[in-house]
Amino acid sequence: MGLPRRAELLLAAVLALPLAVQAQSGGRSNTFYCCDDDSGRPVCGDTLPAICYGKAYREITPQGTIRRHVASPEELARQKAEERRREAEKARSLRQHRLDQALLETYANLEDLDTRRDRAVGDLQNSLDTLNLRLAELEAQRKRFEEEREFYRDGEAPRDLINNLRVTEAEISAQRMVIDAKTREMNAVQARFDEDRRRYLELTVDGQQRR
Repeated sequence: MGLPRRAELLLAAVLALPLAVQAQSGGRSNTFYCCDDDSGRPVCGDTLPAICYGKAYREITPQGTIRRHVASPEELARQKAEERRREAEKARSLRQHRLDQALLETYANLEDLDTRRDRAVGDLQNSLDTLNLRLAELEAQRKRFEEEREFYRDGEAPRDLINNLRVTEAEISAQRMVIDAKTREMNAVQARFDEDRRRYLELTVDGQQRR
């Protein structure tokens, strides 16, 4: 590797001499702990040197073979973050695969998808037409009540007329809310079918399922 690597092996060999004697007399295991200081030079010892605390280090045999690498806390954090990212990507891919399978099983071909879209959107449009028709009736009714109230401009209008006008205005407000909700629903259904169609074309050839 270069001078630092040779220095590390030399240091390990020097440290091995007293440990070899200890091993013959039942001493501790022959393992050295080495890390690089801030200048990149190896620092080794038969116990983990204080300078290696919080750093990545290597466990080395007396023969200079690296037994294992021990990552630093920062490296461990990066490894865990990468592992979480891979797990999230795997889960996303699995979910997309299931959605794709469901899509292919739902529609026989592109024509089938378009037919179902037109039917679903058409049903919602019919509902909207009915709701708008009712709204027009309510607005016409309110106009009649307002015109009738004009006859009592110089006096107090009948209580029933005032109540009818208030009820009609409340119904108009509620009807508009229903229409807005139904419009959002139709737009969402249209968008969902558009996305299904786009993805279906990606998964098939000319709108026909791959065999």
